[in-house]
Amino acid sequence: MRLLDLVNNCKRIGITGHSNPDGDCAGSCCAAALFLRKVLPGAQVDIYLEALPAALEKNIPGTETILHTVPEDAEKYDAFILLDSVPERSGDAQKLYLDASLKINIDHHISNPGSGDVNYIDAGASSACELVYNVIDHDAIDREIARALYVGIVTDTGVFQYSSTGESTMRAAGHLMSYGFDFTAVIREVFFERTALQARILGEAFVRSELSMNGKCIFSILNKALLDRYGASRQDLDGISAQLALTEGIDCAVFLHEDEPGIWRSSMRSVRIVNVARLASLFNGGGHIRAAGCTITSDIDEAVRTLRSDIEQQLRDAGAL
Repeated sequence: MRLLDLVNNCKRIGITGHSNPDGDCAGSCCAAALFLRKVLPGAQVDIYLEALPAALEKNIPGTETILHTVPEDAEKYDAFILLDSVPERSGDAQKLYLDASLKINIDHHISNPGSGDVNYIDAGASSACELVYNVIDHDAIDREIARALYVGIVTDTGVFQYSSTGESTMRAAGHLMSYGFDFTAVIREVFFERTALQARILGEAFVRSELSMNGKCIFSILNKALLDRYGASRQDLDGISAQLALTEGIDCAVFLHEDEPGIWRSSMRSVRIVNVARLASLFNGGGHIRAAGCTITSDIDEAVRTLRSDIEQQLRDAGAL
């Protein structure tokens, strides 16, 4: 698949990803936009995403052009590209995608069946950014496009430590590094650095965590009252499940926080055995085998019991309990 072949005659092109965009979502959207603006200078290329964490705004070129609201009278797009997501997770931009003359869906989540007229879904890829790297013309890549793609690859692979990292991932990352941006600063700022508030919230998550199943599972639950006391936003919670999963002996980490009264968001990670995409699907969520999430609107205590039961069953089936 070559992206330019699909949109070469388009005058209005839209791009979006999922709500609460992470580095891969924002990086792939901005990289695709930067590429299309470069090779199609006469086309209008719009990005629709929610607000980004400061570290991503600082490190991803093109974020200053992101539109955070969808006009009610927005004109129909000739083509609309949905990256790293299914339509249901794309917020208000969903209607623009569904109404577009050409819908293109590019994603690496195993739970995505493909929703476009053209679909490029590869669950074996490390990131949406790796897939965008595959479909754009490499002779058009410049330092800004390379940096945007590198941010997404770094964040979605956990700096190349997750099992989705493959030989193709490392080849792409190596090529992108050759464009001369400060890739060590990117890794430090978008993956490792935390604000003081984020560090405090992470501390609360560990203090309130519970180990179970012979130390193979860790749950942490933060309610809205606690988050409000700190003045924390959803962006201050990024990466907590991944940090929980680094606890010695853990195979599965589940982090839940109350986003609005009665509405809980879950982020889950696993190391070797538990399929967290299966867990997320219990609540109409999705993701990867080792990283997934969902939104829970049912009774949270019952939901936790359901998650614990499935995790325990998976560990028993694997002979780990």
